[in-house]
Amino acid sequence: MKRKKPELLAPAGNMEKLKAALAYGADAVYLGGPAYGLRAQGGNFTRAELAEAAALAHRLGKKVYVTVNVYPRNEELDDLPDYLRFLRDVPVDAALVADVGVFSLAREAAPGLPLHVSTQANTVNWAAADAWRRLGAARVVLAREMSLAEICEVRRRVPVELEMFVHGALCISYSGRCLMSSYFTGRDSNRGNCAQACRWRYRLMEEKRPGQFFPVEEDARGTYFFNSKDLCLLPRLAEVLESGVDSLKIEGRMKSVHYAASVTWTYRQAIDRYFEAPEDFTVLPAWRAELDKVSHRAYTTGFVFGPAGAADQIYGDSSYIQTSEFVGLVRDYDAATGWALVEQRNHMALGEEIEVFQPEQPAFRQCLAEMTDEAGAPISAAPHPQQLVRIRLRQPAVPLAILRRDLKGKEAKE
Repeated sequence: MKRKKPELLAPAGNMEKLKAALAYGADAVYLGGPAYGLRAQGGNFTRAELAEAAALAHRLGKKVYVTVNVYPRNEELDDLPDYLRFLRDVPVDAALVADVGVFSLAREAAPGLPLHVSTQANTVNWAAADAWRRLGAARVVLAREMSLAEICEVRRRVPVELEMFVHGALCISYSGRCLMSSYFTGRDSNRGNCAQACRWRYRLMEEKRPGQFFPVEEDARGTYFFNSKDLCLLPRLAEVLESGVDSLKIEGRMKSVHYAASVTWTYRQAIDRYFEAPEDFTVLPAWRAELDKVSHRAYTTGFVFGPAGAADQIYGDSSYIQTSEFVGLVRDYDAATGWALVEQRNHMALGEEIEVFQPEQPAFRQCLAEMTDEAGAPISAAPHPQQLVRIRLRQPAVPLAILRRDLKGKEAKE
């Protein structure tokens, strides 16, 4: 049976990341509005920006989904119907919801608004997926804890769109529904304020021996036994594509524009290559290398191909790794002169070798030999955050091209 090519769904933490995700190959993006999303601290869109984002995506033939997946308290419900009607009228392509009360209010207040059931709803079986379908859901985002065999069974039994995560951070709590953050810091992860308590260092204390700590592992740095590796299903993407899911989701609204561009581009290349020739599909080393260039923890396939175990955790520290450092973003390029207007993202200086990574064009490398400030005065370095500089490039580049330099075994700085 010929499979339909699934949607590639990328995170958009702000307008810049949205534009990058779309430019580098996303079919759709998901983002947070001014309220009711699960990223209270990171790059949420105003109502005006939501309308702008939807208009931009629709001009490109792509889609925008907005998160409304908090578990709201009573006092937060009063303004919700008006917000849902606003999303319907923008229009966005769907709202992501988790709470059954929010789902019911949305059906009543904004009946034309398509609803996707968030992974926070913990859908792990076909009966739950079918129940959401019968309630009117257009799509169900499956829990990260499901195996591929379980996902395939849901696909066989339930005629509703299915979405699954293929890449990004994994939370130690059940589908991201965490209580530790609230207990330890008062920041409720189920209402958008997660403190990422699962990345902290822990020691064991027995109840009747207060103050006496017992090491879980003999390491001076302690142990990080809640610290999961990051999900990466690229090595077994063919099996995922054969499952028949409708949307493949990348986690990471809080990540950098470099991450949004690089990860989206990699999965776009792989998905397209598979559908060009499924019988000859192999995962290219260049794709694996690209995913190593962005800030990440070591990779795992999570629960998708069997139970997760000790090998899927990181016990030694909670640092991130990457093989490249994002140093600049091309804002404009003058083909007549070869000069690019670049926004600095990390210190860069003459004499360094940089890679120019860009959508729909081959990447290339060159020595950073000529650089001026915005006014045209020659400079030898760009040390100031988001400083605008001009750099002469030896090949053409397009807006949103990423400038980066190689790193050797350093922790992530993005």
